[in-house]
Amino acid sequence: MEHWDVVVVGAGPAGLCAGIYCGRAKLRTLVLDKLAPGGALLITDLVEDYPGFDRISGCDLAERMEAQARKFGAEFRTAEVKEISLNGTKKIVTTDEGTLTTDVVIITSGSTANRLGIPGESKFFGKGISTCALCDGAFFQNEVIAVVGGGDSALKEAIFLTKFASRIYLVHRREQFRAQKNWQDKVESHPKIELVLDSVVEEVLGEATVSAIRIQNLKTEERRTLDVTGMFVFIGSQPNTYFAKEHLQHDVNGYLVTDAEMATAIPGIYVAGDVRSQLTRQISNAVGDATVASVAAEHYLEHLRGHQA
Repeated sequence: MEHWDVVVVGAGPAGLCAGIYCGRAKLRTLVLDKLAPGGALLITDLVEDYPGFDRISGCDLAERMEAQARKFGAEFRTAEVKEISLNGTKKIVTTDEGTLTTDVVIITSGSTANRLGIPGESKFFGKGISTCALCDGAFFQNEVIAVVGGGDSALKEAIFLTKFASRIYLVHRREQFRAQKNWQDKVESHPKIELVLDSVVEEVLGEATVSAIRIQNLKTEERRTLDVTGMFVFIGSQPNTYFAKEHLQHDVNGYLVTDAEMATAIPGIYVAGDVRSQLTRQISNAVGDATVASVAAEHYLEHLRGHQA
């Protein structure tokens, strides 16, 4: 069976950074992802808060990081990890493309966007409902749409969508946004954005595609219908841990718990990026996590091999 020093599960910013640092450490490193390298970067139009880059597209940043990891010797494969199990100090990684073993696993599998769970959402997902503004925003040129959510992602994507839509209803269940103040200021002052606060979407209406959403004000209980041709949902995410949750400690939301070295309770398994339990989920802290995890993994392997010698 094929054996690696390090297998990185997920090729988003954290996974790409782990590939760079493990490759530089001359560890035989394999980075796995069911999609193309880049993860969430591939659906991020513009990155403005990554140190050293005033403005860079998510795709460009992903390409640079991947190229750097490959330069240092990391290998990449397209495969979905189905399970991680243990055999002594060895980790068995089962994928849809086969099974391999490794001494170290660094889990950087990210998270998946939440849905509202309301009538019409499943029917119209991909037919007017989206969780990716970059992917689908251009389909709504000069149309009226809704954005649902109150955090950084919702407000950032609402601003991005003003490039295309003629009008945007920004629907949030509370009176105040949770986003950073600068994003609040931008949406509150933007002429194309109308705030719909203290409100929830109850149903999505339409025939072949979205034609309207029904909302309720939680304070007044008033219900009304907004005529829109699209709805973008940004209400958080769930960690991608289905392949490892039986083995690893996680918080109440399912995010994996580590110590300061990004180590789990199982020796040789580390976690970095959005899948980890932490305060914020940004590109910069994802690569910081991955740097720590990679150096800790190198030290673990040195210790392991010293005992095996």
